[in-house]
Amino acid sequence: MPDPSLSLVAALLDRSGSMSSIADDTRGGFDTFIDAERGHDGTTVVTLAQFDDQYEMVYHSTPIDQVPPLYLVPRGMTALYDAVGEFVTEIGSSLAAMPEDERPGSVTVLVMTDGQENSSREWSNQAVRELIEQRESQYGWDFVFLGANIDAVDTGSQMGFKADKSLTYDASSVGVSAAFSAVVDYQDRKRVHGMQQVDGFSEGDRRRAGR
Repeated sequence: MPDPSLSLVAALLDRSGSMSSIADDTRGGFDTFIDAERGHDGTTVVTLAQFDDQYEMVYHSTPIDQVPPLYLVPRGMTALYDAVGEFVTEIGSSLAAMPEDERPGSVTVLVMTDGQENSSREWSNQAVRELIEQRESQYGWDFVFLGANIDAVDTGSQMGFKADKSLTYDASSVGVSAAFSAVVDYQDRKRVHGMQQVDGFSEGDRRRAGR
């Protein structure tokens, strides 16, 4: 049985060139999100990957107290499907290699992008969707999608993210801050009531994020 006191937060962040206008806001928002996660009981580890038209695992299962400030330098195109497919696969392989009683009881996968898929070569949206739905149904992973300059609910649903856990945010300081605040609030409600008992983002969250 997985360890109910251990949580994994796995974040995949877009660093494509179009992120330049909100790079500082993304750094601040992500760091604030990590600070909020630090304040809870239990043990949390964090995995971070970034992508443009290339994918990079930045750190893996790092204790949350050792997570450094976010370093993000925008560049390149947006290979969203390839990045999500590789990220989810890599997390799954890592957890499968662990003894069951050392695996986290809670796995939250957060994906943030600011634009449309435009350069994937290995993964399609359908393949990503099948992977996410399998991880969700078989292992109880929780998937959250934040998207700017797109309809995040529509784009997320094509990849298997539930509509209530997909949030469109404005590509601005206010929008980015509101998006991360909405994730913090969702995480808090999930801890209190359990993932199956809470909805994702509210209409208020959507208004504050800009859409």
